[in-house]
Amino acid sequence: MMAAPTAPVGYRLKRPLDLLLAVVALIALAPLLAVFALLVRILHGAPVLYVQERPGLHGQPFRMYKFRSMTNARDASGNLLPDERRLTGFGRLIRRCSIDELPELFNVVRGEMSLVGPRPLLMQYLPLYTSRQNRRHDAKPGLTGWAQVNGRNNVTWEQKFDLDVWYVDHVSLPLDIRILCKTVVNVLKRRDVRGPTDEGYFSGSYKNGL
Repeated sequence: MMAAPTAPVGYRLKRPLDLLLAVVALIALAPLLAVFALLVRILHGAPVLYVQERPGLHGQPFRMYKFRSMTNARDASGNLLPDERRLTGFGRLIRRCSIDELPELFNVVRGEMSLVGPRPLLMQYLPLYTSRQNRRHDAKPGLTGWAQVNGRNNVTWEQKFDLDVWYVDHVSLPLDIRILCKTVVNVLKRRDVRGPTDEGYFSGSYKNGL
């Protein structure tokens, strides 16, 4: 018989605070979201949102939402052009400012993500994690995380996974508040922001970076 998954890592107020803060943020940012949705529609075409299946708590898949940062440009044979040719200047801007990730607030409201937790990578990586690295899925994935405020692109993937597991082992309300505050500071200062090519540890192909 398959063992039941362990309880989600967290604290008693984590989910209520996630829900409250995500709803408040969506209301406060509604005009900004509308403007960027319109710009994405004009500059990148439809659909406005990029939707991809990602591993959530205990590796269970969910559909993650982001603003599209690339067009649907294709070659003469109808094949999509390489990512670097479809990524627009506007797409680089919203990635650099992390605006493309704001629709993930809807994932938080739905209970699929937390404001703070290990960033969700790709489904095809699941069989490739070591048993210790796989413990990053013992907590809900987050909009931001311990790895993102401790170097992000300036640390190796092994170090990022170590930071994710450390977070799972030490998750607490004060730690989440600290991470959220550092995230705001980093975004405003554009410190350690990620470019379009910071994913691909296992495959070697850097696509749709987070």
